[in-house]
Amino acid sequence: MIPTITTFGWVPEFARGFVRDLRPRWAFEEVGQCYRVDLIADSKSPEHRRLQPFGQVPTYRDDEVAIFESGAIVLRIAERAGQLIPAKPARRMRALQWLAAALSSVEPYVMALAVNDIFEADREWSNARHAKVVGDLKTRLADLEAVFGDNVWLDGDEFTVGDLMMISVLSELRGNAELAHFPLLSAYTRRGESRPAFRKAMADQWATFKAPAAS
Repeated sequence: MIPTITTFGWVPEFARGFVRDLRPRWAFEEVGQCYRVDLIADSKSPEHRRLQPFGQVPTYRDDEVAIFESGAIVLRIAERAGQLIPAKPARRMRALQWLAAALSSVEPYVMALAVNDIFEADREWSNARHAKVVGDLKTRLADLEAVFGDNVWLDGDEFTVGDLMMISVLSELRGNAELAHFPLLSAYTRRGESRPAFRKAMADQWATFKAPAAS
């Protein structure tokens, strides 16, 4: 079967370009794999929760596996294609380490800012908490910036699943001034977003969300 992902058939405009089906879409484009998209309107339905117990998107299935979580999905796409993951064990494990770091060491700080300033902006404590959230994010971004030196990608000159996931996370700061304080990270994110596969994935996501809502 053609690998299939599940995502929303429609989201508000402010969310377009940020829904996490963008990550497997990008991976599919990088490895040249055709795929299908099943569109849903309600991620909390009993039917969808059988695939994704937390009521989120995306999910993934092929003729061997059915999984959820964007990091696991990207890893499956890469391993199935034999691309985006170096063959040598040391470099392979470093790529996987960066995929995990993007999701567990960087994204929580990015999401804390989004939760505070967007989703909970109307709470009485949001303004007071903003400085702390930004400070924590800047500390973590400074740690990441220190990694680069002259590297093009996280582990030198080879783009891997670690870069795909890290840039996906940093791209969530699109339109936010905080990333601009870190020139190496800003340039790194732009390099990733300029890849033809990323641009195609982004365009396809926007095209989906501009279509009529899934019934």
